[in-house]
Amino acid sequence: MLIHDRRLVNEYLFYDLQRRYTELRQLSNDGSQKNLSGDLLKNLEVTLPYVPEQQKVAAFLTAVDGRIEQLSRKKALLEAYKKGVMQQLFTQTLRFQDDHGHDFPDWEEKRLSQVATITKGSGISKADIDANGDTPCIRYGELYTDYGELIDEVKSRTSLPRKDLVMSRKNDVIIPSSGETHIDIARAACVIHDDVALGGDLNIMQTKQNGVFLAYYLNNACKHAIARVAQGSSVVHLYPDQLKGLLLRLPSLPEQTKIASFLSALDGKIGAVGEQMRQTQAWKKGLLQQMFV
Repeated sequence: MLIHDRRLVNEYLFYDLQRRYTELRQLSNDGSQKNLSGDLLKNLEVTLPYVPEQQKVAAFLTAVDGRIEQLSRKKALLEAYKKGVMQQLFTQTLRFQDDHGHDFPDWEEKRLSQVATITKGSGISKADIDANGDTPCIRYGELYTDYGELIDEVKSRTSLPRKDLVMSRKNDVIIPSSGETHIDIARAACVIHDDVALGGDLNIMQTKQNGVFLAYYLNNACKHAIARVAQGSSVVHLYPDQLKGLLLRLPSLPEQTKIASFLSALDGKIGAVGEQMRQTQAWKKGLLQQMFV
């Protein structure tokens, strides 16, 4: 006679409890530090298939976790590689050559005021954001949360009249004029489209240099220099006059373009791996809901 075994497999229970994260939080004790005791857990009902099915579910989800971990390691390795290669590029220990295999000219020292005109954006409040608005727009806080060095797809829109807005020109570089810490305020990004509304608390640099290169350069080679000139404590401010005095070492425009293309392609790979990881995590979340019913 076939005897069905309904013992509890630990790995199966682990994934069942993952699925019930919100429920477990609700069970935990109130207070500033949540506490989930054994007494609170012992009456928790668990759907219990036979052992072979528990084992199959746990093995499958373990494989999914392995894929997520693999993608996480790949992303971390790419990020570490990017950090290392930027250090070499901006200290000129690593140099590109032109399309004919020749060395580019030496980098030249210039003040930011010599290569860019710096202005300010115009106020766009959170209440002014309208998903159906006619005009794409960027607010300074989005540089901390939504964008890297290259802004291609603009995420916000507004219905404010254009006459009240400051509009971008392709290749503009923007950097916040306020932030929480000195070191984090170096958040430059290049807007590669015309006619994007640029909000208040944004410094706008119009330049004939490669804007994408300049954004990477400011965020990395100039990060500490920017931190030193920013002012304030609880709220940090960065004004055009402070930025104008920044000392830069700039390659020729063709070498800037090569560096910008290389780094933006690398960021594209990092972003693609990150998106794969997010999709796999979302797929796993759906599987947890389907498998434990």
